[in-house]
Amino acid sequence: MLVELTIRDIVLIDRLTLRLGGGLSALTGETGAGKSILLDSLGLAVGGKAEKGLVRSGADKGVVQAVFDVGESHAAWALLDDAGIPADDDLIMLRRVQNADGKSRAFVNDQTVPVSVLKRIGESLIEVHGQHESQGFLDQSAHRALLDDFAQLTKDLLKVKTAWHDLKAIRTEIAEREAMQDAAIREADYLRHVQGELEALSPQKGEEAALAEKRALLMAAEKVSEDISSAVAALGDDGLEAKVSSAAGRIERAADRLDAEAGAPLRAAATRLDAALTEFAEARSALLDAADAFVEDESALEETEERLFALRAAGRKYGRAPDDLHAFAAEVDQQLSLLDEGEASFGELREKEAAALSAYEKAAGAISSKRQKAATKFSKAVMGELKPLKLDKAQFKVAVTPATDHPGEHGWDQVAFEVSTNPGAPFGPLKQIASGGELSRFVLALKTVLTAQDGKSVIVFDEVDSGVGGAVADAIGERLARIASDAQTLVVTHSPQVAARSVTHFKVEKSGRKTVKTDVRHLSTDERQEEIARMLSGRDITDEARAAAAKLLASGGLESAA
Repeated sequence: MLVELTIRDIVLIDRLTLRLGGGLSALTGETGAGKSILLDSLGLAVGGKAEKGLVRSGADKGVVQAVFDVGESHAAWALLDDAGIPADDDLIMLRRVQNADGKSRAFVNDQTVPVSVLKRIGESLIEVHGQHESQGFLDQSAHRALLDDFAQLTKDLLKVKTAWHDLKAIRTEIAEREAMQDAAIREADYLRHVQGELEALSPQKGEEAALAEKRALLMAAEKVSEDISSAVAALGDDGLEAKVSSAAGRIERAADRLDAEAGAPLRAAATRLDAALTEFAEARSALLDAADAFVEDESALEETEERLFALRAAGRKYGRAPDDLHAFAAEVDQQLSLLDEGEASFGELREKEAAALSAYEKAAGAISSKRQKAATKFSKAVMGELKPLKLDKAQFKVAVTPATDHPGEHGWDQVAFEVSTNPGAPFGPLKQIASGGELSRFVLALKTVLTAQDGKSVIVFDEVDSGVGGAVADAIGERLARIASDAQTLVVTHSPQVAARSVTHFKVEKSGRKTVKTDVRHLSTDERQEEIARMLSGRDITDEARAAAAKLLASGGLESAA
C-alpha cells in the first residue's frame, strides 16, 4: 500500500505531502488543476521518464518520494535482496531527485541505485491504467501469463519449464556429440595419420625437460672423453712402461752382484719401480675403462638429441608445446573413437531424449488443457463485466491456440485476448478493435477479473470513466471499489458516481495569482458532498445538486467516510 507521497518543487507543486489509506481513493478537481502532475510525480518516483521540464520554475531540483507498506511475502522484497538493498521494517521508500538540467538520481531505502532497479521495484508495487496506458492488456505476449495467473497454474508451469529445460539439455548434449563426430568424419584420414605419428612417437608428459637436462650432461661428458683419449694416447705412445720395466731389471741384476748390505738400496729402488709399474698398469686399465664408458655416452647423446628434436618438431607441426603432445594424442584418440563408435554411441542419449520429450509433451498437453478450460471461464467472467459498462454489444474471448510446432518453456499455446464490439463483426486483437473510451472500460473489466491474482500493492486508474455517465459511471465506480477490496486503488475522475464510491477523497486545486500553485486537500464529509455537488452541477452549486450529492454518498454507504 502507498502510505505517503511527498512532492517538492515539481511543476506547480511547491511542497506537498499526501497520506493515503487503503481501499479506493478518489482525486477530483477542475480541468487543469494539476491532477496529471500528481500522476507524473508518482510515475517519476517509481522509475518513470525524467524530464527537466518537471522541475518547478526557479528551483534547482525537484524531489518525489513514495513510501510503501507491503507484506513480507511481496515480490518487491526479492528484488531488493537481489539489488543488495537493506530492508527497512515493512516499508519500501522510493525516491527520485530530478535536477533542472535533466539529470536525475534514484534511491531505494536511501541507497543510491540505477534507475532501472528503481523501475523494476516500482513496477512490482504499482500499476497505472488510463485511456492510453493499458500495459500488458494490449501486448499479446503478456496474455498467456495473465491467463496462467487467473487459472493459478504456477505449479503446472513449473513442471513444463523443468521438462523443457531437461529436454533442451539432452538435445544440446546430442548436438555437441554430433558436431564432434561430424568434425571427426571430415578429418578422419588426417586424424588417423596424426594418430599413427603420435603412436610411433609416444610422447610422455615432462619428457622434453628431462631430455634437455640429459643432453646438457652428455654434452659436458663429451669434453671429458676428449681429455681421457689424450691421456690414454700419452700413456701408450713412448713405451714408458717398457723402459721402467727394463730399468727395474737392470737394477735388480746390479743388486745381485753386491752383498746384502751394499745391494739393499738398489733392491729398494727396484721394489719401488715394480710398485710403480703395478700402479701404472692399474691406472691405465681404469683410464681405458673410463674411455670405453664415455664412448657409450657419446652414443647416448646422439639418441637423446634425436628424441628431443623429434618431440620439438612434432610440437611445431601440430601447434602444441612438446609437453602437451600426450594430451593431443588423447584428443585424437577420442575423436577417432567417436567416429568408430558411430550411431551406436548415441543410443542411450536418444533414449533419454525420447523420454524427456514424452515428459514435456505430457506436461505441455496438461497445461494446455487447463488453459482451454480457464479461457472459457475467464471469457465468461469478463463478459459478465461488459454489460454494466455499456459494452453490452461487445463480445470478448480468450483464444488459446496450441502450436505444437513451436514448443517452449511455457508450453506450446498461443494466447490472445480478442474482442468484437458490434454484432456480427469479426473478432480481432483488443488494441486494434476497441476505441479509446471502449478500451479503458475493457481494461477495467479485465482488471476487475484479474486483480486478485496480480499481487500489486497499488493500482491507479486515470480517467477510466472518461466520456460516460449515469449508470455506466456508477458501474465503473462499483468495480473500482471491488478492485480496491484486493489492492489499494487510486482513481483520477470527473465522475461524481465514481468519487462517491471512494473511501478517501482528495481535491486537486490551484491557488495564487502571481505565482500559481497546485495543492491537494483531503476532504471532510461536508467537503466531499460539496465537491460531488460541484461535479454534478458545475461552477454554480445548487441545492438540488447538494441533495443529489448526499444521495450518491448515501447510496454508496459512505456518508461517514472522510
